[in-house]
Amino acid sequence: MRDTLYVINPNSSQAVTAGIDIAMAPLRRAGGPRIECVTLADGPPGVQTQQDVDRAALSVLRFAQEHQQSAAGFITACFSDPGLHMLRELPRTLALGISECGALTALTLGQRFGVIAILQGSIARHWRHWGAMGITQRVAGEVAIGRGVTALADHDATLAAMVAAGLRLRDEHGANVLLMGCAGMATFRAPLEDAVGLPVVEPTQAAVAMALGRIQLGW
Repeated sequence: MRDTLYVINPNSSQAVTAGIDIAMAPLRRAGGPRIECVTLADGPPGVQTQQDVDRAALSVLRFAQEHQQSAAGFITACFSDPGLHMLRELPRTLALGISECGALTALTLGQRFGVIAILQGSIARHWRHWGAMGITQRVAGEVAIGRGVTALADHDATLAAMVAAGLRLRDEHGANVLLMGCAGMATFRAPLEDAVGLPVVEPTQAAVAMALGRIQLGW
């Protein structure tokens, strides 16, 4: 029975998956698809380079192939959307990526969105994605906080860095909505929004919300 929406964390961090799971709470409803957040134990500690993305993509595909019979859909809960297009080649499979869905949601909340990235090296990869989506004119800019995925566990230091990045995007780049550029930032949406005074999109929430709507409508 296809009754589970799998939210796949393609890195091996259980802490990241736990944060994503907390962020799913507002989207869980009685009678709706079960939202199950999973960690791919064979993934890298963090998906931070193109090599990590390519490695993670194969793990995401393997997981989806093994769980197709129970899946209402799959969410790739990594801002590089690893494996997304391979999943879309699977027959009768709903597959959404958090980067794509996060950006599309941000476009409905403001004219130009700014992205808070984890590392400087991630930004070029993100811009390639915005170019492929044809939305570069709507991206105000990106600012990296200089913290890898595992370092996000230091809550106070991470939030301070994210607030500083959000203020730069607002005041220097002219962003009027912010998009968090890593699934490991999931628990920071509310305090970041309060501190910066702009709408903040948590991309896994955005992707799951879209998936639930599509499942309900039979798309």
